[in-house]
Amino acid sequence: MALTNVMTQSATMRSLWWAMLILGSGMFVAALYWQYALGEDPCQVCIHARLWVVAIALVGATMLVLPSNTGIGSGGLVLLLVSSIGLGERSYYLYEIENFRGDGSCQFTLGMPDWFAVDRWFPGLFEVRNICSYTPEIAFGISMAEALMGISILIATISVIAGWKLLTTKEPGFTSQSV
Repeated sequence: MALTNVMTQSATMRSLWWAMLILGSGMFVAALYWQYALGEDPCQVCIHARLWVVAIALVGATMLVLPSNTGIGSGGLVLLLVSSIGLGERSYYLYEIENFRGDGSCQFTLGMPDWFAVDRWFPGLFEVRNICSYTPEIAFGISMAEALMGISILIATISVIAGWKLLTTKEPGFTSQSV
């Protein structure tokens, strides 16, 4: 059943969900590379951003296997928009800290409730190991916070445009009926 739903999705929407799965997974792997290979330990806000990146990848993966209808597609785009806004907010917070304009209050605990204690469940992936101060340079003088802000703006823009197109046009294979 899930395979037929995947095959009936429009190529545009399937491409979007694949892109979000690949982008989110790639950013997560890059964060782990910076942490373990380059020795850049993550702060509390960095881990928050990492969680939003995982959310983006999970939205992409989930939408690839769900039935292709307007309601589910719209819900996925809303979740993608919320995840990109969350990533953007955390990235902007980091940007403000590294430019000495932000609050700078950061803890050595993740601050999540007990029912979502990912730092205890997966300490190698989500444990806070540093205080907030700066983010490393990615390339060409662009910091990680700046890159993440740009990526979050891009994802938010794409999700809004895709949502607009989904609701205003009839794409083949993306119908309003439930499969």
